[in-house]
Amino acid sequence: MRLSRLTLLLTACALTALAAPVSAQDAVPLASPAGPAAEEPAEPATLPIPLVWAPVPVDAAGQSAYGLYLSGLLASYRGDYTQGTDLLAQSQSLVPEQPRVGFDTFRAGLLAGDLDVIVRISPELLSDPELADASRLAGAVFAVQRGDAKSGLAILDSGDFDPAFALAARLMRAPVAAAANDWTAALRPVSLSTSDPATLILLHQHARLLEARRRYAEAEAAFQTLLEVPIATQLFARDYADFLKRRGRNAEALAYYQHVFDSVSPTGADTAAEARELMQTRPPAAPTATELAAQGLRYAAIFLGPNPQARSHVVAYLRMAEALHDDDEIALQLGQVLAAGTQQDEARTAFERVRPDNPIRYSEAQFGIGLSYASEQRPIEALAAFQRANRAAPGDAQVLRLLAIQLKGLGRHEEALGVIDDPSANAARARPEIREIRGLTLLSLGRVEEAEAELWAALQAAPDNASLLNSLGYMWVDTGRRVEQGAEMLARAHAAEPENGNIQVSLGWAQFRQGQYDIAVETLEGAVSKEPASAEINDHLGDAYWQVGRRREARWQWNRVLTLEPDAERRAEVEQKLANGLSIAPPVAAGQF
Repeated sequence: MRLSRLTLLLTACALTALAAPVSAQDAVPLASPAGPAAEEPAEPATLPIPLVWAPVPVDAAGQSAYGLYLSGLLASYRGDYTQGTDLLAQSQSLVPEQPRVGFDTFRAGLLAGDLDVIVRISPELLSDPELADASRLAGAVFAVQRGDAKSGLAILDSGDFDPAFALAARLMRAPVAAAANDWTAALRPVSLSTSDPATLILLHQHARLLEARRRYAEAEAAFQTLLEVPIATQLFARDYADFLKRRGRNAEALAYYQHVFDSVSPTGADTAAEARELMQTRPPAAPTATELAAQGLRYAAIFLGPNPQARSHVVAYLRMAEALHDDDEIALQLGQVLAAGTQQDEARTAFERVRPDNPIRYSEAQFGIGLSYASEQRPIEALAAFQRANRAAPGDAQVLRLLAIQLKGLGRHEEALGVIDDPSANAARARPEIREIRGLTLLSLGRVEEAEAELWAALQAAPDNASLLNSLGYMWVDTGRRVEQGAEMLARAHAAEPENGNIQVSLGWAQFRQGQYDIAVETLEGAVSKEPASAEINDHLGDAYWQVGRRREARWQWNRVLTLEPDAERRAEVEQKLANGLSIAPPVAAGQF
């Protein structure tokens, strides 16, 4: 898809250099509360935790604290932090003396963005070093959200933060100071440092806050200093163009808009028309201080993004950012982070918050929804999302490819071909991955000569591409057109991607077609272990078993195929084999084609 500034930032090596170390945050055991050492027993800081609850704490509906706690943990483990927070908060209200319940409630609330729960229970947990700085940061966000930026600034300035939260606090401080009307603190000078990539963000904030104070010449000077850094030009040229347009300097703004489009164009296409079209629209208003604070949290999440151990922090920062500002880029990034984990429902909820006003951003969100549904084997919902993505931004190669694949998988081959051959796909159609799916679709329609030409042309453009080697090699083997050459291509593809079960089954089928049945059995068994739910792979393994005389295992494999929702054609073939056994043509020998 057309790269957004978010994607550019995520992939910018210069910015990932500052990824802050993250303290352990996932399932960290809490220290037991203890009083100071003394000769006489000290007064416990909290009520003692009973070994046996008698009576068992229950709410007005008769639900036990322990049952609510377990249900909340289960919901959180599933990735439903919203429901998990609700259940855990109910449990925590019944047993506030239980530190483990408080810890898990706080953590789920942080990941759900439920600031009310976080702030309510924070005073009980501030003594815990694992939670104190998270509580402070959330408290600052909550204060700004309710319009008390002075209290938020006081929290941010109340002491150093743990490294896991220090960057987020740092990137919030100037905007929160501006919201608190402390312009001396908000406009402290910023110097760029090559060893501290966060200074790019701080100088960007500085330029925007200067504009908010109508100190336009200083704002422009800050922008120009920022844009001397190549990566900053990619990231922030659009904001500078908007600034110029708000100042009525349209010719200069046009040049920067075109630079933005040129830097993210995947095909190098002429972007002058897009830039001129953008000039016809009103530039966005300069962001408020609260919006800049939300963006500070978003950038903190981006810095942590490359570290998989920091996902909980990333989600928490983005949830807090959304609490400050309803923003499409924040929602899109949150959806992408959640989808990369196990929280598909919450990911789709985040993607759905992206509005259609910006077609590119909306298309990215719908694409994310499609990928999420596809990962759960829900092809109808995935197809609908990919169609919405394509309507919003026609011709995007990634969207076209997956839209065509989804249609093809549903047996709608003519529609798949129509999507690829639509005039809006002209630029994308030259890409090898699009030619590949077009060739496979033509093959499904029985247009073998055209399919072969399309796959061959794609392979010439990317001769070492394992997927293309597999597609053309399998076609040659399966149709018997060039079995030996196809087998050689499949061997190359398997060597390049030995863990790819789909390529391995193609290689096994080539061995089968050449009469190498014993080797085919071994290859296909390996493929089934990698893709156990594939009807095609199990079917081919059954054929190989039959040929080596393992008839009972062959029938077991064919019966398994019928449980894997095969298409109608494969189902009919398997039922025929179960009734009559396998009858195949003689193996294809070298030189027979």
